[in-house]
Amino acid sequence: MENSLVLLLLLTPFVGFLFNVFFGKKISRNVSGTIGTIAVVVSFAMSIFFFMQLNQTGKVIQVKLFDWITVSNFKLDFGILLDQLSLLWLLFVTGIGSLIHLYSISYMHDDENLHKFFAYLNLFIFFMITLVIGSNLLVMFIGWEGVGLCSYLLIGFWHKNQDYNDAAKKAFIMNRIGDLGFLIGIFIIASLFTTLDFVELKEIVLGGTNSGNALLSVATLCLFIGATGKSAQLPLYTWLPDAMAGPTPVSALIHAATMVTAGIFMITRMNFLFDLTPYIQEIIAVVGALTALVAASIGLLQNDIKKVLAYSTVSQLGLMFLALGLGAYNVAVFHVITHAFFKACLFLGSGSVIHALHGEQDMRKMGGLRKVMPITFATMLISTLAISGIFPFAGFWSKDEILLVAFQNHHIAFAKVLWVVASIASIMTAFYMFRLMYLTFFREFRGTEEQKHHLHESPSLITFPLIVLAALATIGGAINLPGSNWLNHFLEPILVTKYEHHALGTQEYMLMAVALAGAIIGIGWAYSKYIKQAFVPKEDSAITGFSKTIYNKYYVDEFYTFLIVKPLNGLSNFFRTTLEPALGKVVYGFGTVANGLSNQGRKLQTGSIGLYLFAFVIGVCAIIIYLFLAQNIA
Repeated sequence: MENSLVLLLLLTPFVGFLFNVFFGKKISRNVSGTIGTIAVVVSFAMSIFFFMQLNQTGKVIQVKLFDWITVSNFKLDFGILLDQLSLLWLLFVTGIGSLIHLYSISYMHDDENLHKFFAYLNLFIFFMITLVIGSNLLVMFIGWEGVGLCSYLLIGFWHKNQDYNDAAKKAFIMNRIGDLGFLIGIFIIASLFTTLDFVELKEIVLGGTNSGNALLSVATLCLFIGATGKSAQLPLYTWLPDAMAGPTPVSALIHAATMVTAGIFMITRMNFLFDLTPYIQEIIAVVGALTALVAASIGLLQNDIKKVLAYSTVSQLGLMFLALGLGAYNVAVFHVITHAFFKACLFLGSGSVIHALHGEQDMRKMGGLRKVMPITFATMLISTLAISGIFPFAGFWSKDEILLVAFQNHHIAFAKVLWVVASIASIMTAFYMFRLMYLTFFREFRGTEEQKHHLHESPSLITFPLIVLAALATIGGAINLPGSNWLNHFLEPILVTKYEHHALGTQEYMLMAVALAGAIIGIGWAYSKYIKQAFVPKEDSAITGFSKTIYNKYYVDEFYTFLIVKPLNGLSNFFRTTLEPALGKVVYGFGTVANGLSNQGRKLQTGSIGLYLFAFVIGVCAIIIYLFLAQNIA
């Protein structure tokens, strides 16, 4: 019975994918969307069931589906592991995934390929579930590659636009770079421990076997490289903002709760290995802090509403990696969960705005929408307060925990510097998020008269998920409030290093006040500029100085194009126009020589018996002469 329910959890989205692929075009769009949504809701219901069962019994569920790989002393099963970490991830992956599917029924209703869209969404959820519940690194890698494939299909869903195709290819290729590192790390771990099973690996590591091996640091570094690709950290982050080319529900699905959190999930799952490599943890912390700062600074001047949210995601992921590098895995998971709530709401809210403006995404052509879109405005305001770290919303508690851990860390000498960097990034977050709110919802509408005439609140299928997510963004911090720390206790069986609970003393209250003051400063800065001064960002061509550098994302894409893309294109052109024709001539030359020799040999085949006898006699004489001379010489 239990095994059947586990398979129901895993396979229902895949069945939804198959149904829409084979029958979606033959049925109505509403039915296609409903089937796709129900498939994910069933997985969500199963996730709740197993979560409640684990809470009551404390029993971890392990299911072996079949023997998979046996080579010498290396044996691997294709299995499923439902423990505290995987079930926690399943709840928000399938829960928020269900809301996004529901939202998509209305948002994508007019698209002629709606059935294909829901098929891809279902397949995405299936692979994400596979990634989360796999009992070993190789099963995780299947899900890891699967979500990469689905991101390519979803980002380039509107494939008639070549720019969208380019964005899809960019995401796919940059993820492959990180995935290669992940795969090398898997090979090294298999070589060191002769297993990839999470439970067995943990037992071996805790037993002290191979814990001092230098290759272990190489393995964890490779795993981290894989995480930088999937979770968009420096230097492999540039694909994520371009992923905005996909439909808005795709942006919410990728950015909020699924694909980009895979790197955090993997590192948390392998925490027992990363704890043995402190230098790699320092690298993770530094990369995370720098990513948070760089992405936040780019978000300050973006005018595309979805691009602002995209760089916000990269910045928030940087904060999560900072927590991972500091060894506070549970704090990183806490921020993953709260971020899933408010970021999904923000993306779906931006989609509601774009829906009302018939595809317009430039905030310079918005304004005044709070009067005509009160539900969208209220829900986005709540989520903006949450991401800015305003008390008592969910983001305040999780972000404060990250800053607190950075300030009080004693294992990394420069932890205070990382705290300063993260604090600056947090102030920037409050500024650009309220910049988005002020430009979008306040003062007068700056769009066309036709757009103004058609402004309206979105349908209930769009606003209902917004309301649910806004509520979660308000109360979501309750899962790990100081004093109760439910999440920390829940994750204790997963984490080797026990987290030290912070007693709320003078220093803790002071740091909370500093973080809250920083957020208020950012909000006040945005209010002064965009409400009191009524400033509207300039046209692209009018931006000058360092602002132009920030607006153009520090020209990182251009640098990659110059350093990697152009040399590779030049090399491929050299092969195509010079080397390949030359090699072709050499190959054809061998053929020409063989053909010439055969033509000459053919002339000897005249059919004259006299000529053949003459050749025979000459040949025999030659052999006799050779043998005579060879005997005399000897």
